[in-house]
Amino acid sequence: MRNERGVVLLEVLAALMILGTAALVLVDLESGGLRATASARDREREVTDADRLMVAYTLLNRPALDQRLGNRTVGRYLVNVQRPEEDLYRIAIGDLITVVYKPGSSGAK
Repeated sequence: MRNERGVVLLEVLAALMILGTAALVLVDLESGGLRATASARDREREVTDADRLMVAYTLLNRPALDQRLGNRTVGRYLVNVQRPEEDLYRIAIGDLITVVYKPGSSGAK
């Protein structure tokens, strides 16, 4: 009878150890999920801000874009404006890149 109590106690301790390990794994998975969610939220906010800045730059007229040729820091973003052709402007903000057409006075109708 006494040996059976000892075996039962060992089984209970083993079961508690397994449950504790499983609980730690679940907590680790949950914290990883929360970190991933926070990271995705930050990245989404960053892309939204860069997109707003890109929209503002694409709405600038030709003289304003000419003044902004080259690299410049706007807030926490590096904005690069180039003019590869007479009427084309390449605007790069982080991973976002676009080319806009701004006709000169000779090309305007």
